[in-house]
Amino acid sequence: MDKSSDIRQKEVVNVLDGKRLGPIVDMEFDLEAGRITAIIVPGNNKFNIFGKSKEYIIPWEKIKKIGQDVILVEFNEGMDKQ
Repeated sequence: MDKSSDIRQKEVVNVLDGKRLGPIVDMEFDLEAGRITAIIVPGNNKFNIFGKSKEYIIPWEKIKKIGQDVILVEFNEGMDKQ
């Protein structure tokens, strides 16, 4: 397993449409189990009234492959937006 800092440097790509979602901006953890439960990537570049763009929360189960340079996910953009 890679370190979390190594994973954050990889580009996230959606296998459903080939779209690049960007780098990981944050992660959610289950501290009791000691594992990552979700990755968070930037949403579209539209900003809300507070100047922050939407982010997508991608559950760990939706990650299909972690490669040397990219992370492949199966993500439907309507799934979860924060």
